[in-house]
Amino acid sequence: MTCFLCNSQKRVESKKPNILWIFAEDLSPFMGCYGDSINKNATPVIDRLASEGVRFNRAYATAPVCSASRSALITGVMQTTTGTHNHRSSRSADGEIVPENLRIYLQEGMKTLPELMQEAGYFTFNSGKDDYNFHYNRKDLYTVGNKEDYEHGMNGWQGNWAKHARSVTEDTWNARTDKKQPWFGQIQIDGGKAHAKFVRKGQELGANEVPIPPYFPDLPSQREAWTDHYNANRGADVNVDTILKQLETDGELDNTIVYFFSDHGSPMSLRHKQFCYEGGMLVPLIIKGNHPALIPGSVRYDLVSLLDITATTLAMGKAKVPAYLDGRNLFSKTFIEQDYVIGARDRCDYTIDKIRTVVSKNYRYIKNYYPNRTMMQASYRDDRLIVKDMKKAYEEDLLTTYQKSHWFGARPLEELYFLKEDPYQIDNLAKNPKYFQILKEHRIVLENWIKETDDKGQYSESTAQLKATYDLWKDIPYFKNAKLNPEFDQFKQ
Repeated sequence: MTCFLCNSQKRVESKKPNILWIFAEDLSPFMGCYGDSINKNATPVIDRLASEGVRFNRAYATAPVCSASRSALITGVMQTTTGTHNHRSSRSADGEIVPENLRIYLQEGMKTLPELMQEAGYFTFNSGKDDYNFHYNRKDLYTVGNKEDYEHGMNGWQGNWAKHARSVTEDTWNARTDKKQPWFGQIQIDGGKAHAKFVRKGQELGANEVPIPPYFPDLPSQREAWTDHYNANRGADVNVDTILKQLETDGELDNTIVYFFSDHGSPMSLRHKQFCYEGGMLVPLIIKGNHPALIPGSVRYDLVSLLDITATTLAMGKAKVPAYLDGRNLFSKTFIEQDYVIGARDRCDYTIDKIRTVVSKNYRYIKNYYPNRTMMQASYRDDRLIVKDMKKAYEEDLLTTYQKSHWFGARPLEELYFLKEDPYQIDNLAKNPKYFQILKEHRIVLENWIKETDDKGQYSESTAQLKATYDLWKDIPYFKNAKLNPEFDQFKQ
């Protein structure tokens, strides 16, 4: 097995390092290096990457859904500030450039991270998904790209047109004309959406090998979905191995700083993706490379936002670090640990919701702005067995009292969980008088943040954007029979 640490210790004379983001979709940190007992010894490459770099134990996405999270990450600014918080906005039904009235523009003077890296002399690429909720020309961001991607990737539709990397060698560092030019690149891997696709032979877990959390009913479909994500972590390990070996083969590994992370948590079962519990917000983050700050085997337990990745990447690349960034350079000499990280969920496809969350050292606070819209309100998952079986179990009175209330009842306006004692976030302390001051503290943090950042979730989405969303889904059979949020009533024929 290749020793990446040994290779990285060979000093390479270069003014600037290459920087690679290995960007996984929908992946929770169910890995050996994160202490997961089921996948212990089953993610050896990622575990080794962590032992050779810095592992962050409490890294959080800004949103539990891809396009909002990715829009924040590529700008370094919270999606609720740039107006890119609604999932798959600035989109048309046909996937082409949207009309002017649907375009979401970044504020004047704001540039994406790849553009700033180009200005610093970097060759840039993204082998796979963009999925940004603002209007842009992909040629402005990336030096190289597949012709089809460039034709379609002009307005954020990249989420569908270039879903995943085609290969490690295509449209990546090898596409440079000047082989001495430093490069910044993104390679997308399937992550949590890969299911068991890339699992090493003989290592696939069976559904009965993984216990399910108590907020799920013990149904075959739920058990299979939950197990699926453990297998997806094992498959992600294979993807990372492929990329690192290609870097080494091409002589690029020694001078490359590697970031490994995900846009948000697990998509396989309900409650994680699109929701603001730990399962949707907590992600892996490992940074490894030939840099004085990257001490092998280091572990960070402080609260980190994915926005910090943007600032740290720019700093490591000696690029301009704009004052408007929300994130911080994680290795700055003036770095101060933060007390809170904010997260937000807004419209996801045709499900209109609004959730805000604050995580601190010991607690997670959640505010539901539409408490009467249940966890099981109409969504894109409605044709999946996990949803159908959940509804059937409810109708047949097979759920526990908690499960019935959690999935089908009104949601609490506020939720507060003591994470150490309640890792599944089941015991809501929001109405417990003993925790009133802690609740109030987190509530005030959120209220101040909303005002200070002018959270765009305070304002209704435009009729034009809602109509475009409706048109994206209107011809899908299960959508036609869905009980939609009332905001869509005006578009029904």
